[in-house]
Amino acid sequence: MDLMGLLPMIVIIALMYFMLIRPSQKQRKKQQEMQNALSRGNKVVTIGGLHGTVEAIDDSTVVLSIEDGSKVRFERAAIQRVLEGEGVSLTK
Repeated sequence: MDLMGLLPMIVIIALMYFMLIRPSQKQRKKQQEMQNALSRGNKVVTIGGLHGTVEAIDDSTVVLSIEDGSKVRFERAAIQRVLEGEGVSLTK
């Protein structure tokens, strides 16, 4: 009776969970693990697209050395990804 009326709503909520909420939680967890695993010498890209090498890390910030030798401080959360592989170079 009432269960049949609620069934479509339950299905929609379940689909939203598995298609929207769960993948974003997994992505957020993966991003947090990457930021926690940062270490000196990692080549990284910030959310603004700046490429640099990690010089120093503390609880909430990261100091990056960029191509011209300048050092800039970013929030840890601003690090989008760590560059991996031998073919990646920050100098020309």
